[in-house]
Amino acid sequence: MTSVTDGDTIRVTIEGQSTRVRLIGIDTPEINDPRKPVQCFGREASRRAHELMDGTQVWLEYDPSQSRRDRYGRTLAYVWLTDAILVNEEMVNEGFAHEYTYEVPYKYRDIFRDAEEAARTAGRGLWSPATCGGEAP
Repeated sequence: MTSVTDGDTIRVTIEGQSTRVRLIGIDTPEINDPRKPVQCFGREASRRAHELMDGTQVWLEYDPSQSRRDRYGRTLAYVWLTDAILVNEEMVNEGFAHEYTYEVPYKYRDIFRDAEEAARTAGRGLWSPATCGGEAP
């Protein structure tokens, strides 16, 4: 089962162990960083991640172009709800996250960039002038 930490980090059980997973290719506004205040649209992004994933079974896809873990020890993965719903892409497309490339391009980068452009153009989520002034944190 899955539990959500915030918009781009979840906990899943892998071989009986609770494992923190950071979603590859996206970044959501912060809500849990003790060094920063809650960022614009952070609560909304976290709430959407909870709606999509809390208590569900997910499938992880690893990307050989990326490290298996980030500097915080989180497993890096794409998170699938079904064979047609990639959570990472869904969060970007709905305007709850922006595309994020860390050092090396990743498998779905072009798809995520297209999703971000579509969200920006449509003014969805954090790209709406009514939320964060059309700018991602």
